[in-house]
Amino acid sequence: MRIAILGTGMVGRGLAARFADLGHSVTVGTRDPERSTTGDGEYALWLAGEPTIDTRTFAEAAAAGEVVVNATNGHVSLDVLHLAGAENLAGKVLIDLANPIEFGPEGLTLFVKDTDSLAEQIQRAFPDARVVKTLNTMNVSMMVNPGQLAEETSVFVSGNDEAAKATTTRLLNELGHDDVIDLGDITTARGTEMWLTLWIRLMQSLGTATFNLKIVR
Repeated sequence: MRIAILGTGMVGRGLAARFADLGHSVTVGTRDPERSTTGDGEYALWLAGEPTIDTRTFAEAAAAGEVVVNATNGHVSLDVLHLAGAENLAGKVLIDLANPIEFGPEGLTLFVKDTDSLAEQIQRAFPDARVVKTLNTMNVSMMVNPGQLAEETSVFVSGNDEAAKATTTRLLNELGHDDVIDLGDITTARGTEMWLTLWIRLMQSLGTATFNLKIVR
């Protein structure tokens, strides 16, 4: 499958490498491919060890992908997706990993919550894309290697399109996530995005980000 990853940060790099290892054709999107791939920056150094991964503009990556993954900071997600182009997202599965978090004088807050979610904003902005919210309840090491924990844990999908959720679930299974729980339509992303406030506190209390939810039933 042709997978476009929008974002060159830790999450984007981690998923790009894992999907490439699984045999997918991976293109990473960035604002300035030439700047990102030259010099001694983190992305350029990482890319040197990933010869099968291509780097293009956001629009070129989105156009090339059958599935597009939003691995950007939540603050810039809508801007990046507009740069990717509505025409390049139309009809495609758009997997959204971003969270609407910000750190201010009062600590961690969410810039959208309760009656809306970032995933819903993305779906409204790009009505022809098939948005699926998932993997935003864990850090990147758990996204790509859930088997590092002693027990199976849970991951969630939210979205309006059943076929898009099925495609996303197959990709999650490939990553090693066997307990995939379908929460329902895109409005259910509100719950998983709001979980991040507790996730941050747990990380601070546990002294590690290597943990995840397990729904026992």
